[in-house]
Amino acid sequence: MNALDTTAQAAPRAAAQPVHPTHKFKLLLKREYWEHKGGFLWAPLIAGGISLLLTLMAIVVALIAARRAIGEGSFEVDGVTINGLDLAQLTSQLGPEEMDQFVAGINLTLFMSSVWPFIVLAFVAFFYCLGALYDERKDRSVLFWKSLPLSDSQTVLSKVVSVGLVAPALATIAAVATMLVFALMISVVVMLHGGNAWTMVWGPSSPLTIIGGLIAAIPVYALWAMPTIGWLLLCSAFARSKPFLWAIMVPLFAGIFVTWFDLMQLFDLGASWFWANIVGRLLLGTVPGLELLYRDGVGEPGDFEHSADLLHLLSANNTLATLAMPELWIGVIVGAAMILGAIRLRRWRDEG
Repeated sequence: MNALDTTAQAAPRAAAQPVHPTHKFKLLLKREYWEHKGGFLWAPLIAGGISLLLTLMAIVVALIAARRAIGEGSFEVDGVTINGLDLAQLTSQLGPEEMDQFVAGINLTLFMSSVWPFIVLAFVAFFYCLGALYDERKDRSVLFWKSLPLSDSQTVLSKVVSVGLVAPALATIAAVATMLVFALMISVVVMLHGGNAWTMVWGPSSPLTIIGGLIAAIPVYALWAMPTIGWLLLCSAFARSKPFLWAIMVPLFAGIFVTWFDLMQLFDLGASWFWANIVGRLLLGTVPGLELLYRDGVGEPGDFEHSADLLHLLSANNTLATLAMPELWIGVIVGAAMILGAIRLRRWRDEG
């Protein structure tokens, strides 16, 4: 009896122990993931699958067209008529400069094959932030979540981490998987047409460098997107209806007003500065890689015809160089201030 009494007394004490804040935050992240699994996980994967399907169709059409041209004797490379589709023979005729361009083309093609999941990420992240705090007020589920021992700060920050880190990490996984499957598809085509997949695809290319750059872009994306995330969450917490119009129209009308009255001349700046650094940062931060447009010395697309230049652009070191931009950290401070405003608004605004 004494042992049973001791166990019965210990059980209530164990149940009464408070949940650790980190455990609460982990549960909130799980909640966001399961509620938005379709946008965070399946949408990038489906986008990657669609791109692979379209690529396969393009390869089939190109091979049929090439075989038809060979049969008609009209398939020429540098003025030389080709009688058969032997890829090993074709690449063996390339000089050093042509081979360097060939390697750059392979790496660029591998990178471009991974872009589709990130395009989807831009839209998913934008509309997720818009509805993150508005939808729970609209369906009045906010009353349920406020009845739990969860602070407004924990709830809002879980949404920030979900859209800033979890969503881009899942999109990166989908992008890497898409790129690797694309490389396998190209390898099969090469092997079926007299080529060596290692010497023509995997050896010349640098998939690990590209993957490293994509992984390094995750924290850069989270920091660069902070002004957009903060602004959209603020609109989501503030708007009684139509948060999309609030989020879009306020920056656009501000840009039009500044341009109309040429107000930036007071600071010896043009109206384009306002559109790029205020309107653009508020609305386009969820677009991956957009920060490259704000960097000096990145270059034009035509400057990356050589493999070394292209690999430098796609490398992790070049991606992390964005962290040295003052514009990034100013945006982080502004975004954090707007996130704080969204937390305070959520604390008081719980109407449907």
